[in-house]
Order: sequence, then structure tokens, then C-alpha cells
Amino acid sequence: MKKIHLLWLLILFALSSCQRSNSVDEAENKAGRQPVFVGRENCKECHLQQYNQFIGSDHDRAMDAATDSTVLGNFNDVYFEHLGVRSHFFKKSGEFFVNTKGPDGGMQNFKVRYVFGFQPLQQYVIEFPNGRYQMLPLCWDTRSAKDGGQRWFHIYGEERIAPNDILYWTRMAQNWNYMCSECHSTNVRKNYDQDRGAYATTWSEIDVSCEACHGPGSEHAAWARAAEKGQSLTVAGYLGLTVRLNDVDNATWVLRDVQKGTAERTAPRTNRTLVDMCGRCHSRRSILSEDYRYGKSLLDTHQPSVLQQGLYFADGQIQDEVYVYGSFLQSKMYNAGVACSDCHEPHSGKTYAQGNALCYRCHAPSKFGVRTHHHHDPEKTGGLCIDCHMPERTYMVVDPRRDHSMRIPRPDLSDKLETPNACTNCHNDKSNQWAVDYFQEWYGEKKERHYGETFYAARRGYPDAKDELIRLADSTGNAPMIRAAALSLLAQYPSEQSLHALKTAINDPDPLVRASVIASADMADVSTRFQLFKPLLQDSVRLVRVQAAQSLADTPAEMMTGDEAVQLAGALLEYKHTLYINADHQTAWLNLAILALRQKDYQTAEEYYIKAINVEPLFPYSYINLADLYRMQGRENEGEETLLRALKQSPDMAEVHHALGLLYVRQKKIDKALLHLQKAAELNPGAARFAYVYAIALNSTGDTPGAFTVLQQALARHPYDRDLLTALVGINRDQGLLRRALVFADRLAEDDAQEFGPMAAQLRRMIAEKDSVGDNPGDNFSRGEVTR
Repeated sequence: MKKIHLLWLLILFALSSCQRSNSVDEAENKAGRQPVFVGRENCKECHLQQYNQFIGSDHDRAMDAATDSTVLGNFNDVYFEHLGVRSHFFKKSGEFFVNTKGPDGGMQNFKVRYVFGFQPLQQYVIEFPNGRYQMLPLCWDTRSAKDGGQRWFHIYGEERIAPNDILYWTRMAQNWNYMCSECHSTNVRKNYDQDRGAYATTWSEIDVSCEACHGPGSEHAAWARAAEKGQSLTVAGYLGLTVRLNDVDNATWVLRDVQKGTAERTAPRTNRTLVDMCGRCHSRRSILSEDYRYGKSLLDTHQPSVLQQGLYFADGQIQDEVYVYGSFLQSKMYNAGVACSDCHEPHSGKTYAQGNALCYRCHAPSKFGVRTHHHHDPEKTGGLCIDCHMPERTYMVVDPRRDHSMRIPRPDLSDKLETPNACTNCHNDKSNQWAVDYFQEWYGEKKERHYGETFYAARRGYPDAKDELIRLADSTGNAPMIRAAALSLLAQYPSEQSLHALKTAINDPDPLVRASVIASADMADVSTRFQLFKPLLQDSVRLVRVQAAQSLADTPAEMMTGDEAVQLAGALLEYKHTLYINADHQTAWLNLAILALRQKDYQTAEEYYIKAINVEPLFPYSYINLADLYRMQGRENEGEETLLRALKQSPDMAEVHHALGLLYVRQKKIDKALLHLQKAAELNPGAARFAYVYAIALNSTGDTPGAFTVLQQALARHPYDRDLLTALVGINRDQGLLRRALVFADRLAEDDAQEFGPMAAQLRRMIAEKDSVGDNPGDNFSRGEVTR
């Protein structure tokens, strides 16, 4: 760009907040003109430095057409054997092929259409009919040979994934259009035709290019072209940008307190636009709408996961493949105002400095870089901040990723909460207690209660977790992700106190918190829910609106005014659209069926359940729900047929056996019922409900000792489960073992004195009456004998 043009740019930047007039292009800038995607080449001339940083980055190489320059794997007539399957990689007429197992389990040739990523592994995308693309499970390890790379490997390691497994590579779980496309290309539109079952997926650029983050750039490019000519152009927003990602608060980080040693933000963060923009792809989430609005809340188009069991350990450490957003949102750094770009150069994706130098930008090395802080050799691994505060967990066999919750290691909690810790991650030949002993020697005993202790207890139904969950949810000093997780877990503790906590949080400024309130509100009756959530039907954030609508779907018409009924109908329609956008996935149809069921539209519910089965025949919950619908309609024979189909598809699915067992109980086929109920309890010993139902069935046949055994074993895993405890109270009472019954009744009363206190009091009266006449033989059970 010529110097005079650069001068004009600087002047126009300075005057950008002023109204422009006399624009030569104003005639073209009609009201309501929407910006469109124009491609990276339109950015290059003015932003060459950023363009050069971007080229070769992870975003730039997120996806590409398969060519000699992009394919990194060895396709030179090589073979790779995995669990008895010998796959062949070869080239033909300049194109790349693999001969491996296909949808039916037979060997066939597949052409590689696209490459996916480049470090530390590269995946390959295979084209199927109807615009469908699938992710090949055979990947190329791009690391150096000395690091164990330059080899083919299977994405599931040594786990055998058969063609009749829902995770098999040609099925929906490995579908590129649904699972991968939005985050690896720019301006993706899935364009799924549910009638034809076909895709016409499009994108503006094949990789994650400039406009994936900055939004469509036509207006900004038009403004820049006018500026080059020394002219002005009236454009919407700041310089025609769709979204401003720089810090509009003009804040910096300053070390004010030398003793504290940590920099503070000079101005509070007023928005999280940048973090939400990154979270669009760097999160475990589902999509609500493809109409992504740059600069708006992520929750307007996506539903991120909170700290759910199976995804995160109880203390919030990453467990499953959850990426970064959920971890970062629970961190003290996020709460202090840190954004992604404070550590990562946004165009290259690289950190601003290597090693501890990055952390020392905000954390004084005189305090944190000394041996008295980390107690390790500064020149070795233990002296690296990230190894203690951002431990790695490996996914996809070869891909180690850092935990962005940036936590203080707590080895003292590892045994208690069944969580990893950074110390024994490195010293893997040592015990957790070994690490605890060193921690106490170095830092003294850790007494601060961690929210993970509360989450661990709540996941197991411990009654004392309720008050702690309410405290976490009420404390606005906690990160929103922590408060949202606490509110979600409150669903297990229906009470007036819990409901009050939900009511308190319903007007929280953070939409993640508001949405989590709705998810827990089934504890309230429909009248209470309606009064609580009807204002949220007009919330500014889509996720909150549609979740409120879903929660209120069964509101009777007579409970609403005409205007309220219209608002609910509009929000329910919007909720349906969030499901239609994922019509290629069985869960969308399952949720549509559940919505129809709540509205007592049984015919539509049945149609949607069948649609869910057709979309993915290997998903067992569609069959289970359909069979339950048949139960409600008295169509038990059709329910049995449906569950047997599910069992054929998923013979080791505990939920199917449980549902079939219940059906046979209703049909009074007790032998068959016991067979399937037992199988369910054995296949999923962690499910208290399965053990409870099996035990009740055993007891009904006279096998009381067997019922006791099942209940006691389940109680060891779920010491406060109400069903298990109530069953043990009843069975012991019926057997005349009143003291045994009282022990379990007292535990129930610990959880809810109002509901279960009278039961315990009655047992005490019965015991006193029997003791008075000496009629209580063999009932010497004590509290200490109960497994906790």
C-alpha cells in the first residue's frame, strides 16, 4: 500500500466514531445491506503481517483437498494391520486410496477426498453417496520418527469397533457433516435434506480462515477500498467490521502488588466476545442454529456442556474430549478477566512466549519462578508452570492437550475424589499420599474446600451436598461455569431450599447460569415453573428461550392468558427449529418425540420415534422410548417386539434389558423378567435404579436374602439413594427386623427430615413396644454395619 493511502487509513481510524458523509459509494450502501463472506485474499493487502502469521497455522491447515502437497500420510503402496484387518494405502492416477473394511464389513477401496488437520496427526475424509462424508479411523501420526511418529494407527487404539457398533467409522458418530464441518471450515452450511436423507454442505473457504473469526468482511473491505482512494464510506459498526475482537475496554495488565506477584486488569472486562467466539469451536457443545451471530453470546447458537459427569472429573479436570471452553470458564484467570488472546497470538495460534516466559508476563518470576515456589529444578520439567497448573491428557492416541482450568494441584483430593493430579502424572511410580506428604512439607496442610468435593458428593447423592451446592450457586464470586454446574446438580435435591436457589439465579446476567436453572426446574410443579419461566420465553439468548419453552411445553391452556400462549407457542416453534437443524442425528427426532409426548400428541410422538430409529438403528434409546409409548397406550405386544429389535442391535445395553424386564413383569412372565432385570443390574452396576427394581422383583418371588444382597451391594455405591434405602426399610420392617429398618430410615431422615422423620419415629415406637414385651429377637443390627 502507498504511504499516502496508509496515512488516510490512520486518519480514518481516528475519525471512525464520527458520522461520515459525502461518500462516493453511499448510493451502494443501502439500508439493511448485509455483509457477505469475501475470502482471505481481500484481507491480505492491508493485513499482510497477520496473513503471514496465519499461513501454516493449525487454523489454516484445519482442512484441505487431498493433494500431493497436503497429504502427509504414506500412500506409497503400504499396508497396516489392526486387530486382524489389513488395510492398504495406495495412489492411483494421482489420487489417494485406502482399501479397508466398509459399511458391511467387507473390504473395499475408498478414495480420500480431503485431509483433516496436520499435527500431531492427520485424518482423512471419505466421500459417500448423498453428499455424506465420513472420517476414516486410520490416521497418520505426523510426529517425527524419533518421537514415535511417521506411522499409521487406529483412532480407537486397541479397541475393536465392529460394523454393528454405533461408533463404527461409516456411521453417524463419525460423520463429517454433522460432527466436524462447522469447526474446520469457514461459513459452513450443512444443508441437510431430511426428506431425501442427503447433504448439500457448502462453505466459503475450506479451512478456518480470517472470516471464520472476524465474520463476513465485505463491508470492511468496501470501507478499506474507499480509504485507499482517499474517500469515506458510511458503513455499519466499527469500520464495517462484523465484530470487534480487540479489547474495547483498553485495559492492560499491571503488577500493583509485589507481594501478591500477580498482575491485575486495569479495567473490568465488560464482555466476553472473544472468549465466546473461540468457544464456538473450542468447546464440547451442540448446535442450536447455523445462523451464527458474530459478537453475540455463544449460547444464542450453541449449547456448551457444563461440568457433567463423564466429561469432567468431579473437581473440573478434563476427562473426556471436552476441548478448552468449559475448562477455561471455571478458572480463576477467566474470572479475573483473562481472554484467549492474552496468551495466544490469535492469527498464528501460538503462545506469545515459550515456557515460563509466557506466564511471567503476568506472574512475577521473583515470586513464582523460584525454587521455594515450585520446589523443582528450574531447568527441568518440574519447573515448568504448565506442567503443574495445566497438566496434559492425551486424546486420539497421540494428541496431548492442556487443561485450561489452570488449577492449583490438589493431590490431597485425588484418593477422595478419584481424580488425577499433576504430581503423580509425572511421578507415575509414586502414590497420591507420597505427593500429599510433600505438599504438606512444602506448603502446609491444605484446608480450603474445593468445589470438586461438593460435586463429587452430589454425583453420589450425599444429602450434605445440597447446602454446599446452594452456597456455590449463590456465590457470584464463583466463575459462571462452577455456578452453572452447581445448579444443574441441584436437580437431584428437590426441596424448598433448592427451589429458592433456582429462583434467585433465574435473573442472573450470565445465560449459562440461567439455562442451568431451567435444566433443574423439573423439581417444581407446572404452575410454579410457568410463573418462574414465562419471562424467559423472551430472553435475549436463544438457548434460554428454547429451554424455557421445552420446560413449559406441558402447561395447560387454562393457565395462560392469550398473549402468554402466543409467546409459548413462538418459543416452542423456535425450540423445534433448534432440533430440525440436527435432523440428520437421531437425538433430534428423539427430542421432538418427547416434546410431542409432553403435549399428549401420541401419534406424532410415535412417528418421530420411528424416524429416530430409521436415522440410526443402533441407538437403543429410541426403541426404549417407543416401547414406553406403546405401554402407555396398552400396546404391550408391539412394545415387546420393539425392545427385542433393540436387544438384537445392542445385546449388552443394560437399559434395554431393564425395559424388557419391566415389560415382562407387567405381563406376569416373572422368570423372563428376572432374567432381564438381573442382566441389566450386572451390565450397569452403577445404576441404582436397576439394582432396586431387580431386588424388588426378587423379594416378590420370596427370595428375600437375594434381594438383601443386591440392595446392600448397590447401597455401597449409592449410600443415600432414596429408592434403595426405602426398599431396605420396607423389607426389614416386613421381616420384623425393626432395628435394621431404623438404621436405613435414619439415613433417609438425614436427607429429608420432613418427609422421612415420621417413618423413623414410627419405627422407634414399634421397637419400644416390642422391647417392652421382649419380642425383638435377632434384630441386633447396628448403624456401623451399614455400608457408607
